[in-house]
Amino acid sequence: MKKNILIPTDFSVNATSAMDYALKLYANENCNFYFLHSWSFSESSTRTYITTDYIDQLKVDSINALNALKDRVENTNSNTEHSFEIVHSAERLTDAIDTAIKSFNIDLIIMGTKGATGAKEIFLGSNTVKVIQKNKQCPVLIVPDGFIYKKPKQIAFPTDYKRFYGEEIIELKRLSELNESTIEILHITEEEELTELQDYNYTMLKLYLKDLDYSFHSMPNLTNKTLIIQDFIEQQKIDVLVMINYKHSFIENIIKEPIIRKIGFQPTIPFLVIPCRTQ
Repeated sequence: MKKNILIPTDFSVNATSAMDYALKLYANENCNFYFLHSWSFSESSTRTYITTDYIDQLKVDSINALNALKDRVENTNSNTEHSFEIVHSAERLTDAIDTAIKSFNIDLIIMGTKGATGAKEIFLGSNTVKVIQKNKQCPVLIVPDGFIYKKPKQIAFPTDYKRFYGEEIIELKRLSELNESTIEILHITEEEELTELQDYNYTMLKLYLKDLDYSFHSMPNLTNKTLIIQDFIEQQKIDVLVMINYKHSFIENIIKEPIIRKIGFQPTIPFLVIPCRTQ
């Protein structure tokens, strides 16, 4: 069964880096890749007077750019079980992604942290934040600006054991199986001992991961969670950070901030955000 992967692009360096990461991560897998470019009047220009000819030309240019991207990838890709399609949309990005997920049964979105106009000091661009906020259908793998691919051998999975994880764990397991990666489970302790609920969820998590290579870690909440996670990434030489996005979660707190750079959350590794479908 083929994996359907959606790769939004604005043809920026960051978007191209995310695409390259996707192709290398799934180099030996059976995949359909969909290159999506969304275009709408409000996002494309600040000009106060827009002619029909101008709009038509922008559409033609973006379709040509998509086709050129597809041709380049097809000419350099050696996996005959890879297929490539272009998706051009006049919807806003989040709506275009939602439409594509439904139309092509998308399993995973892979995108860059920010687009062509993204400021270097900001971790997530506005489009990336909107995708995380709105998307509740499939995981999003966010690739940092300028990241160079390396096979992910260590995966970090922070959890407080306060939630029961069901199908959300599937993409974590698939990523681990694909690369024979070790899952490093991080619990930032805020209590002296686990509650009955936490202990149950801890036990069930071990059961779900029983066929995989995993280990548990605990770190005291002495500073703040962002710094603790960053320290853990460095100490354990983590290659991919995986987190579940549920209501009142760590991720939700990050993307609610009006200015992302105030958070100080600057992971230098790919970041897989898995939506929680049951809140």
